[in-house]
Amino acid sequence: MPDSQGPLPSAASGHSAASSIFAPARRELCDEIARGHAGRTALARYTERFDVLVRQLFAAAPPPRQPVAVVAVGGYGRRQLCLYSDIDLLVLFGGRIAEAEERFLRGLLHPLWDLGLVVGHHVRDIEDFERLDVDNPEFLLALVDARPIDGSLALFEWFAAAFHTPAAHAHVVDALATLVDGRHARFNSTLYQLEPDVKDAPGALRDVMAARTIAALTDPALLWQGPEDPARLDEAEDFLLRIRSVLHLDAQRNHNVLTHALQERVADLLGYPGPRPQERVERLMGDYFRHARIVTRSLAWARRAAPVPVGANLGRTRDGIRFIDVRQAAVQPATWVGAFQAAIDANCAVSDDALACIRQHAGRFTIDDFLPTSAHRAALVRFLKPRAGLYARLSEMHDCGLLVCLFPPLKHITSRVVRDFYHKYTVDEHTLLAIRTVERLAVRAPGDRERFVSLLQDLDAPELLVLSLLLHDVGKGSGGDHAMESARMSRGTLVQVGLEPGAQELVEFLIANHLVMSQIAFRRDTEDPEIVRQFASLIAVEQRLKLMCLMTVADIDAIGPDTLTPWRAELLWRLYIDTYNHLTLGYGDDLIEGNPSGISELIANRPRDVPGAEIARFLEGLPRRYLQLFDPEAIYRHVRLSRDIHPDELHLALGQKRSAWEMTVVTLDKPFLFSNICGVLSSFGMDILRGHAMTNPNGLVLDVFQFTDRERFLELNGDAREQIFRLLEEVVSGRTSVTERLRGREQSLVHRRPARVVPVVHCDNDSSKRFTILDITADDAFGLLYRISRTISQHGCDVDLVLIATEGHKAIDVFHITKAGAKLSEPEHVALATHLQRTLEGSHEVDQEHHPAAQG
Repeated sequence: MPDSQGPLPSAASGHSAASSIFAPARRELCDEIARGHAGRTALARYTERFDVLVRQLFAAAPPPRQPVAVVAVGGYGRRQLCLYSDIDLLVLFGGRIAEAEERFLRGLLHPLWDLGLVVGHHVRDIEDFERLDVDNPEFLLALVDARPIDGSLALFEWFAAAFHTPAAHAHVVDALATLVDGRHARFNSTLYQLEPDVKDAPGALRDVMAARTIAALTDPALLWQGPEDPARLDEAEDFLLRIRSVLHLDAQRNHNVLTHALQERVADLLGYPGPRPQERVERLMGDYFRHARIVTRSLAWARRAAPVPVGANLGRTRDGIRFIDVRQAAVQPATWVGAFQAAIDANCAVSDDALACIRQHAGRFTIDDFLPTSAHRAALVRFLKPRAGLYARLSEMHDCGLLVCLFPPLKHITSRVVRDFYHKYTVDEHTLLAIRTVERLAVRAPGDRERFVSLLQDLDAPELLVLSLLLHDVGKGSGGDHAMESARMSRGTLVQVGLEPGAQELVEFLIANHLVMSQIAFRRDTEDPEIVRQFASLIAVEQRLKLMCLMTVADIDAIGPDTLTPWRAELLWRLYIDTYNHLTLGYGDDLIEGNPSGISELIANRPRDVPGAEIARFLEGLPRRYLQLFDPEAIYRHVRLSRDIHPDELHLALGQKRSAWEMTVVTLDKPFLFSNICGVLSSFGMDILRGHAMTNPNGLVLDVFQFTDRERFLELNGDAREQIFRLLEEVVSGRTSVTERLRGREQSLVHRRPARVVPVVHCDNDSSKRFTILDITADDAFGLLYRISRTISQHGCDVDLVLIATEGHKAIDVFHITKAGAKLSEPEHVALATHLQRTLEGSHEVDQEHHPAAQG
């Protein structure tokens, strides 16, 4: 930070006041050193006198405009200031540092420099701690011992909360290990130095600090469990500090090497007996090596035994995830799910000790104790997301009794036997094995079920599938329809775990109907279109279909090792494909007209700022499936976004939706609108997962895109939204060409790879009453959607609906299109299909500009 020129008006008086505190404190410490007593207690007393000095300078400095906290870090933070130690300070501001803050810094620091002190000052504002400074391990290490001296306590507490996280602690411990190894290497990694550096050598003061830091950041009781009594480590530290104090006094500077020339003086000041200097020195050095061995053994134990911090009161050891303080964990059941989440994240087990603690105390608590806040409830649902280790962790939770506490209906099926010649396992184990099947799909286990992997990858909330499986059989043994009974019994639990109404309704639907798909696939003629139509009518939307299909696969596979035969898997897959085609091919035909029940409910429950007539106008003529794709809150947002729309305007919204981003565009129909949106998103490195393009008879266009941001553009750029919105407006208005931006990205080696999928374009003019349907399979290459939609627009066609899906490197895109409000004629759709096929078989490069005269 640049210093402004010019002396402080009160520099002389500031120096005088500082000297009046500093000089007596320094004389007192020198007297202690001369008596050989300048160890831990004397240095702590000297440090406290120095705190008084800093507080006085703080009070005398010109006040800053921003809140400020002055914090002692490093050795100063540990209260171990030696005579010539650096004064390590963190000056933390609550906002941007400007001239007033610089004047304050000069008022605080200049008097310290005038006293001849070396001040290691770090000046930061709170934004600097929003992300860990991983490239400065020494600074991170100094922060471990931070303690406030003066200023805003709230600001210090904010910093402490931001810094003291399990992830930060784990990083600091790793960085400390690297620093220790590098420092030891300078001394050939041996403590037996004839002229030891009492600060840096193996077994010296930095190793004391390292052992204590590891314990503080991982397990405060760690050193009490080691080979050395912590009291002996305190003695070693005191001994080393007394030596260092003598070295500083003798050299009149920060000198820490106990040279041959100084060993006799140190031995004399520390009071070693003996008639000859050689005897006194030998006794001194004998004690030095004895203490250094204690330090070395303590540090080695700490490095070997310390758990890796993974959560609040959680550490990872060779035995798995354990509670750092078991007594604390025993009375904090809300932390228990975190142990299993940490185990999944670390790909390890939960330790036997932790499981024993939960098993012993689980019965004392209610579900509200386990899930006291919405954050705890959301964390439990997120925990159910299928990934490697989920089955093992759920089995551990079940074995220790926690799973039943969290999901009480499970108690009805624990160890329950179903007496038939079909099921091979108890009902609770069947439930867990069904979840294991989903887990195997999540990790892409090879086999004849691999085709179901893409369905799982395409789910918005796969954790809801696992939750449905967890509860799907709890009604067994009730004597009636166990599927309906399971749904009824699960209802209260779904509320307790905090599911939103839409998600709760979906899970109840899956549980109540979890037998339907297998009954139709195995017991009905699925070649009969009416059978497929009825099943599609029950399912209604493709997300439900994917969930139902996966739930059926998992349920059957968990019955026994040979139950889901390749033939049965094929029947389920055929039913899925037929139903999916039935749902999607006719999606655009069924429009919202009049005032059906769905609209009446929307209007009845509308917020005050959204009139019922406005909702009706917005929905009129949109595909009826719009009401199934979006929940009421999203629909109300779309209505607000459509207000006061003018021909040249785009109304935009962007937000996160679970692990993806969602952008909503409302405008009046424009040339190349859909392709331009695709191009802009691709130009920023976004990977489009799915898109919905809908138009009502008044020309109002609603485009909704979901995409991932693998390059973290939105995360790393504060003005990312503004950049995307600005470019989209410029491209749609014709002021900027998105083609040039795309070409620049395509020429990067990152995006160049050989095509892996042969493109296929199928034009269907029979399945829909209103639309020509383009079914396109192609390599999921950069800018694919832009090339396809641009070609469609070049033929004067409008995109009314698009369904986007990917399976590995294969893109499967279905476009519902019209031309002049009608289906394409045969010559028109043949020409379009030919053009698309040629485009997809040719170069991946974006090399053609659009033609604004064309409509799309």
